[in-house]
Amino acid sequence: MSQRKSLSKNGSRSYETERLIIRPMSLEDADLILELYNMPNFIKFIGDRNIRTLEDAENYIQSKFLPQFEKLGFGNYLIVLKEGNQKIGGVGIFEREGLDIVDIGFSVLEKFEGKGYMFEAAQKVKSIGMNDFGLKKVSAITTKDNISSQKLIERLGLRFQKYVTLPNEVEELMYYETE
Repeated sequence: MSQRKSLSKNGSRSYETERLIIRPMSLEDADLILELYNMPNFIKFIGDRNIRTLEDAENYIQSKFLPQFEKLGFGNYLIVLKEGNQKIGGVGIFEREGLDIVDIGFSVLEKFEGKGYMFEAAQKVKSIGMNDFGLKKVSAITTKDNISSQKLIERLGLRFQKYVTLPNEVEELMYYETE
């Protein structure tokens, strides 16, 4: 796998795997965020972020993603297929209220599910967090009925620890951590 790194527009690095380019989300990715965050499974398993327009998506990127890159140097990354240069999803490591350890999260457009892209991207981002940013542990959360997410989280080497409920939420989530 290529270890090539290059600087993106906001100064954070972009990365490559065998099939993917992984770079920090930017305002020009609002079209993907709009599509991704309105997929039925995204709303079911992750939640409705009330993103209904390109402007909503840009505002979400501006208020949620960019500040974390500024503060921590890592955050939510865009996943682009090398073949065809197509945007397919997002993967990131996030500071999340209610969790002591940063968590890894991912989402992919439905037509790209089941092809191993998310494991490839999430594995790379996990290694970026641990190797480039010195994270000792990474966590993950998912709903009890999101079996595909649970399997991916376990393939990443995280183990189920307990059930948690995040602040201002009602649903109990499965909480995983690296060992």
